[in-house]
Amino acid sequence: MSDYYNAFETSPVPAPGPDAVPPEPFRGIYGMPAFATIPTSDLAESTDFWIRGLGFFELFGIPGRLVHLRRWAFQDVLLLSAQSVPERAPAMSLSFACVLSQVDSLVEACRALRPDSVDGPRDTPWNTRDVEVTTPENARIVLTAAKPLDPAGQEARNLEAIGITPPDVDRGHNEEHA
Repeated sequence: MSDYYNAFETSPVPAPGPDAVPPEPFRGIYGMPAFATIPTSDLAESTDFWIRGLGFFELFGIPGRLVHLRRWAFQDVLLLSAQSVPERAPAMSLSFACVLSQVDSLVEACRALRPDSVDGPRDTPWNTRDVEVTTPENARIVLTAAKPLDPAGQEARNLEAIGITPPDVDRGHNEEHA
């Protein structure tokens, strides 16, 4: 018996598909299991980009000190006022789930605010469409949308090659990979 189980009901991320609808922004208060703290030398510019470009909203703020931003449940970012920020984006990135129908509008919104901020979108071998965005404070943010999986397609073969079978195909086969 495995210690792992299907717990997708705890996630706000909808099942991938052409009709996937993103959840509404989550305004509830909860103990955050994880969050990013990102220093910025221009709190107003960064807040504007994260809201108008990346689709976050301001949950609360302390004027001149910090802004708590959120999209979906468990997608929390604290922008923290700092004297300076790195001149270049670090190798590390932070990824946020989105749905396929959001990718193009997020790309357009980010490019409208900062024309050179977007790299992609690109399709990955693990069946997502990803967009990398460099924010005003030089954070590398990846917006990632799961694509519907064609069980006969290359992405399914890529996953199978590392021992992962799609849900509802040969159920019971993924226990050792869960």
